[in-house]
Amino acid sequence: MNKGLRIARLIFGLFLFALGSVLVMKGNLGFGPWEVFQAGLTNWMPLTIGQATILVSVVIVLLIMLLKEKIGIGTLANMTLIGVFMDFILWTNLLPKANGLPGSLGFVLLGLFTTALGSYFYIGSGFGAGPRDSLMVSIRRRTGLPIGVCRSSLECSIAVVGWLLGGPLGPGTVITAFGLGLFVQLVFRMFAFEITAVNHENLRETFKV
Repeated sequence: MNKGLRIARLIFGLFLFALGSVLVMKGNLGFGPWEVFQAGLTNWMPLTIGQATILVSVVIVLLIMLLKEKIGIGTLANMTLIGVFMDFILWTNLLPKANGLPGSLGFVLLGLFTTALGSYFYIGSGFGAGPRDSLMVSIRRRTGLPIGVCRSSLECSIAVVGWLLGGPLGPGTVITAFGLGLFVQLVFRMFAFEITAVNHENLRETFKV
């Protein structure tokens, strides 16, 4: 696959990821763990949810650079575009808030599937993992704990901090924290996608002449 198609795949995947996050938010059962934290920040800072997402991503990227994890254009695109896409989707106001438990659960589950599909596209582009994924890998590398434990611990911790900041914690937060991994596994199996087979480029490799 040439570089232009890979970039298109990356951007499409990030849009789907943002759409999935907004669908969970519109489910009205509580935001996803990171969105709880980012929404909590908007209670204390003059930011939109998308701007808070970008701010948190910038901080994480700086942290993973200090931890010497690989940075690619996919990492930087993830850092900026997901927040931009989230604000755009919310601005269009095309997605209504779900009413009733069946509709709410439907929104949350559709959001998780859409997020997992976005992960398939953007990770498969090979331009580097997102900031939160890289942080999870770094924790795994330094603690030796299973990747699932690292992910769940990180997301549960950030959700609690977000709740303390006034973020909307709810049943949807729990479903997202423990269900997203299952949806990612399902989507990856659907496409026979082996994540460990992806050779991610760093910035130097992408822009070398």
